[in-house]
Amino acid sequence: MSENYDDNQQLITALKEGRAAAFNHLVDMYHHKLCIYAFSLIHDQDAAEDIVQNVFVRTWQKRNKLKSNFSIKSFLYRSVYNEFIDQYRKQKPFFPLEKKYIDAISEIVEEEKPSLERILKLVRQEIQKLPPKCKEVFLLSKEEGLSNIEIAEYKNVSIKAVEGHLRKAFNLLRKSFDGKLDGYFFLMFGFDKK
Repeated sequence: MSENYDDNQQLITALKEGRAAAFNHLVDMYHHKLCIYAFSLIHDQDAAEDIVQNVFVRTWQKRNKLKSNFSIKSFLYRSVYNEFIDQYRKQKPFFPLEKKYIDAISEIVEEEKPSLERILKLVRQEIQKLPPKCKEVFLLSKEEGLSNIEIAEYKNVSIKAVEGHLRKAFNLLRKSFDGKLDGYFFLMFGFDKK
């Protein structure tokens, strides 16, 4: 009888029984997605892969404690998040991360409705819908990391004009994301919106 590892309960049962095929299926299904998620938190590819590897190793080692009535997907995302927080706490001086962002990310992970890839795609689509000048100033600021003064000099406009475009961009984007803008933007850019 072949196992249907796409079925959450059968997958967890097989993991608890120590079946390597179930663990391989788990890694194949989630490794890439979890690496993307971890990278969005830590912005370091090697560190992201280490986090995901630690989560898979710990999942295998503690497989007997898995409960068959919970979502393995939620468990893995939550585990990556927890591993990230543990690393953050160990290296606090190196990561200027505020509690509100941790809370915002936690809320996004808890929801589990739209996938992270889908959220990031939606944010990018909404950025593309911004008026041309707003979009250009926004991307120079948040993607390229230019300061308002640098943008003003580059675009040959006043700093007030740059601030106005950024304010307008955030107001338009805020309307699209129902109060979750902070968390989504932190996932994409790792910054405090100003």
